[in-house]
Amino acid sequence: MNATAGKPVHLAVYDTLADWETGHATVQLARTGHEIRTVGPSTAPVRSAGGLRIQPDLALDGLRPEDSALLILPGADLWDTSDDLAPFARTARAFLDAGVPVAAICGATAGLAREGLLDDRDHTSAVSFYLAAAGYAGGGRYVEADAVTDGPLITAGPTEPVAFAREILRLLGVYEGEVLDAWYRLFRDSDPAAYGVLEKAGAL
Repeated sequence: MNATAGKPVHLAVYDTLADWETGHATVQLARTGHEIRTVGPSTAPVRSAGGLRIQPDLALDGLRPEDSALLILPGADLWDTSDDLAPFARTARAFLDAGVPVAAICGATAGLAREGLLDDRDHTSAVSFYLAAAGYAGGGRYVEADAVTDGPLITAGPTEPVAFAREILRLLGVYEGEVLDAWYRLFRDSDPAAYGVLEKAGAL
């Protein structure tokens, strides 16, 4: 039995978070029965890069890996301009140590690099030299790909929200095989042939 079955997916939210990076994943997860809970530095409202005001469901210090199916870390300006989000990277370490998946995109990958979580795992990001500036030791594990999954860790660059979602849907077993490929082709390439596959599978 999947140890994460029935547990919520946690989406980290913080000031300057990149709105466009996690929507494909969270909407599809919600539509397939996964509860999405937002977790902030505290329960005080945060404001996204697009100006959306978000009220977190819980504070980071109340989040435990054993209560979660997945932690999603979006990018944000704050990953590169301060240490404010370092506690989220430390929480990602606790999740990975417990075998609970973490999915990081854009600036969140740099946060994980600074935490040492990419030194021994295959990963990707915006570009390799962006992570190199974090001073981490994992440059040899950098992969030029839209998104990379290594065990319980997913990474992606800021221009790949659909590939990021694809890897999340795969890891949590939401879709697989032909259906997952069709979902990706529909949202990445607007491939009309994908509609038939998804309709047949009841995935629309």
